Amino acid sequence: MKAILLREMKSFFGSPVGYLVIAIFLLLNGLFLWVFDGEYNIAQSGFADLTPFFTIAPWILIFLIPAVTMKSFSEERKQGTLELLLTKPLSVWQIVNGKFLGSMLLIVIAIIPTLIYVFVVSKFGLPEGNIDMGSTMGSYFGLLFLIAAYSAIGIFTSSLSDNQIVAFIVSVFLCFLLYYGFEGLAGFVGNARDFVSALGMDSHFESMGRGVIDTRDVVYFLTVTVLFLSFTVFRLKSLKS
Repeated sequence: MKAILLREMKSFFGSPVGYLVIAIFLLLNGLFLWVFDGEYNIAQSGFADLTPFFTIAPWILIFLIPAVTMKSFSEERKQGTLELLLTKPLSVWQIVNGKFLGSMLLIVIAIIPTLIYVFVVSKFGLPEGNIDMGSTMGSYFGLLFLIAAYSAIGIFTSSLSDNQIVAFIVSVFLCFLLYYGFEGLAGFVGNARDFVSALGMDSHFESMGRGVIDTRDVVYFLTVTVLFLSFTVFRLKSLKS
């Protein structure tokens, strides 16, 4: 698994892909949070908190993570190297986990520089240091789980087709459906609103953002992640046979 992980990281940073992903994520967040006028501009909000960042980051990642993961297995299938990869002395789970961790690690590296936002907002708060650290750290923790779930979905869709564009589109659709689709649907189901809303990632991510890490939220994200990784393993085994 370590060999696959290192291979993925070398692939990302041996080409402009890794640097481009990090730059796009930081640039888009920087523009929305500090430059563009609007509800997401922290300087104009008058509040010392990072709620705008944790509101727009999941939406940016809905497109960015599928762009990273779409080539994971699609490219292997297109180039005819998937069969060679599956014959290596590695289990299918190790191959999938290596690809998954490589994609996730790249996004985590892109997230790390945003920690400077915590320092800036805390520094310029009135009084200085006036920032809810519990809520902020809970949101960062939730963002890690969200990245894991998105990455697992992206890895799975990449195994479905040798066309990277198809993998990207299906991944974006599934990420959107699981992040916000159930939340949108909840408004039409009356008494079952809370149940339907709880099926989506948004409600669990917001729950973590309150600063209290609920076991149900952790179990939910782990279940989604493991489920899609399992789908990927099943798909690859069917191709192998």
